[in-house]
Amino acid sequence: MNEIIIDKKEELVMKLLHYFITERGYNPVIIRGVKDEIWLENLEDDYKIVRIVSGYIHNNEQFKFDIFKTKNLLKTIKKKTLSFKINALSIFVNLGDNVDISEFEDTPNIKFANIHEASDLNKYRFVTTAFPDITKDMNFKEKGLELFMKITSDINKKNEGDAKMNEDVFRPKKPIVTYVLLALNILIFILCMFNDNILPMFAVNRIYITELHEYYRLITGIFLHTNLLHLVFNMYALYVIGMQLESFLGKWKYLLVYLLSGLGGSMLSIFFSNNFSVGASGAIFGLMGALLYFGYHYRVYLDSVVKSQIIPLIILNLLIGFTSSGIDNWAHIGGLVGGILSCMAVGVKYKSSRFEMINGIIMYLIFIGFIGYMVFVRGI
Repeated sequence: MNEIIIDKKEELVMKLLHYFITERGYNPVIIRGVKDEIWLENLEDDYKIVRIVSGYIHNNEQFKFDIFKTKNLLKTIKKKTLSFKINALSIFVNLGDNVDISEFEDTPNIKFANIHEASDLNKYRFVTTAFPDITKDMNFKEKGLELFMKITSDINKKNEGDAKMNEDVFRPKKPIVTYVLLALNILIFILCMFNDNILPMFAVNRIYITELHEYYRLITGIFLHTNLLHLVFNMYALYVIGMQLESFLGKWKYLLVYLLSGLGGSMLSIFFSNNFSVGASGAIFGLMGALLYFGYHYRVYLDSVVKSQIIPLIILNLLIGFTSSGIDNWAHIGGLVGGILSCMAVGVKYKSSRFEMINGIIMYLIFIGFIGYMVFVRGI
């Protein structure tokens, strides 16, 4: 059985697929109408798109058309994945001798490599810089059918592992923290109905916080509501958004994002206003910001939800806040920023790196620290 011979170009394509999928975490992209080429996607890598092209291109005119086609497809992927910039690497294994790829080296955001064997990749510095281990990891001792079986098995194992991780993230979980937050807000509202002193004692207010040092108001204010309509609106939003986000992030990360978002909203509120401010809306805007950040990391699965629901919902509510009286829109904006940064700090499962999480912590501390300095030290 091991005497079965696999075409050299097919073997090279298989080795490239094995490397990019199992070693670099790329996933195949299904593109209709494309033949004799494989598109791979990893939105976290330097080259978000890698093309492995096995179709024969015999002259520069055909190569120019290939570039034109690639650019149009990249625009579609860019919109779909909410990416600002997409760098692509096209690896050709069947270029004709009449094609001179050096003429196209200045093509924006696309790099080209022409190879006949794995070692040819070493000729391209941009390849070895981005993928320093590529030729080493494409060196197999197996041959023929044994090589085919190994590569197929490794890729299947990688795909099964990815499927399990996605199932772990998106599997519905009981939203215990959301239920607790709902109950706490409702209970406090009922208590306020029987005691008129609770609202003025615990509401967010710059003078009480800066001059009387009642810092607890920065958090207690996010659990208070002025009337039933205010409570119902916020609790409905908390129920809808919170159930999803708690399932995605996990209980403790979700709770931390909620509280840090509320703190961000309270801090920006006292920076711009001396009025009393209450309500969970700042924290809820933070949950929307966190959902936006999570959706960006899982945009392959949630791009339509992010574009059609989350972003319009955030914009609509901010516009309502700016055009209506009696709404503390600064708390909304502070909560939104706090939610994005705190979600970055706690991390998105299977996606966030330690470096990214440390950056999130630093950026959140800068955000809160700057406002705190301006309010408490400079007195602005």
